[in-house]
Amino acid sequence: MQSTRSNDSVSDTAAVLQGIAPDGGLFVDPDVSSRPFDVAGCLQLPYIGMAEQIFSHLLPGFRGKAHDIASVYPGKFSSEKITPLRQVGDGYALELYHGPTSAFKDVALSVLPLFITAAKEIEGIRKQISILTATSGDTGKAALEGFHDVPGTDITVFFPDDGVSPMQKAQMVTQEGSNVRVCAVRGNFDDCQRGVKEAFACFANTAQEDSDRLLSSANSINIGRLVPQVVYYFSAYAQLLELKRIRFGDPVDFVVPTGNFGDILAGYLACEMGLPVGRLICASNANNVLTDFISTGVYNRCRPFLKTSSPSMDILVSSNLERMLFYASQGDTALVSSLMKSLNTEGTYTLSGEPLKRIQAIFSAGCCSEADTSETIAKLWHEYHWLSDTHTAVGFSVLDQYRADPDFTGDPCIVLSTASPFKFPATVLSAIGGTPSADEFETAFLLSEKTGIPVPQNIADLRKKPVLHTDLIDKSEVVSYALS
Repeated sequence: MQSTRSNDSVSDTAAVLQGIAPDGGLFVDPDVSSRPFDVAGCLQLPYIGMAEQIFSHLLPGFRGKAHDIASVYPGKFSSEKITPLRQVGDGYALELYHGPTSAFKDVALSVLPLFITAAKEIEGIRKQISILTATSGDTGKAALEGFHDVPGTDITVFFPDDGVSPMQKAQMVTQEGSNVRVCAVRGNFDDCQRGVKEAFACFANTAQEDSDRLLSSANSINIGRLVPQVVYYFSAYAQLLELKRIRFGDPVDFVVPTGNFGDILAGYLACEMGLPVGRLICASNANNVLTDFISTGVYNRCRPFLKTSSPSMDILVSSNLERMLFYASQGDTALVSSLMKSLNTEGTYTLSGEPLKRIQAIFSAGCCSEADTSETIAKLWHEYHWLSDTHTAVGFSVLDQYRADPDFTGDPCIVLSTASPFKFPATVLSAIGGTPSADEFETAFLLSEKTGIPVPQNIADLRKKPVLHTDLIDKSEVVSYALS
């Protein structure tokens, strides 16, 4: 694994443990497209078999552990297919929310603790692993669920105090576990993420050999978080094959609601491994910094930060885009380092020439207003009897825009459905014509009554759980809190 900002490299097991490179860059596999992978054979396997093969290919240092790591899925997911595909109108929804916290982050964070503990064993590390995580909503609870009471680890999660849904906040502040901390921050997700990155940099500049712990991350800046997300692209394609909607080799387009660019980057890695991906459509909400970048090459975070009904996408600094810059520039670490410096100091950078053309050759982009989000939820329910959360609705809205483009090829389109609608019950209920209660939990049950869809058990149980975490800090205090 190599840093995006230099030629510094480490083993993949060390990369998973470190989370972020010492120079501030992200770890990437520079040879991901050059190593052969048996795509056709992989597609014939059940989900666990796919995961084992993909883990072994992208993180070969874990090859001897890959089967055991992948085997955790059946006990944690309610669907036999783990990530089932549903036809919705003329498109498809890949339901990624059947895990223990009802969000797509469960797919990766159910296995990341096993990657961490395996990496410790392989690297001969005896120190405590401290996980630092910033969340815009779903990552926090999924990480807490994955790491609570895992021996040899502890986890601290930072979330924007007024930037997650009430249900997402309830999931985090009621988290049990002897090794967990949850802290609200007076600021937005970008403030939380910036503080975590600064904590890593501060720790790297100290005498780490004298410390009794190592820092790592459960965010998708950690390559061990990103790799498991590649698997469900293969699973989606395999399910279309099983339904006889495509033949092997036919291209399939994926629409991905994304804020931090991790979920869609996993699709790019799948494409680089040989999966027949047509286009990757980046779907943004009103915080459309990625839409503008993919369209123009100009990345500019100097704009109003908007709070929307899809809070997990309320992000202006998309960390994983740095990895895409590395691949698009064919490994030009000096360019990536320069662009990241410009982003940090000036709040903007411009990508042009061949690197931008390479991005635009596979990525399309669109964005969705709050009104369109609500209208899309209503349309999906009333026309297709399929209930969508706010983020997935952004994806379907952008899909409609994409299909209206004269260059639309007509390839099958899959929207990644990222969370249960019951994590955002007030918005969803209002969109389909119901009246929310002032109580978030009562609203969830009202949504269930109106639709006939059961409230996920992990959400229903929240009402009985006491609040265990009440810390609230200013954004300037994130580093000191993280390292305390």
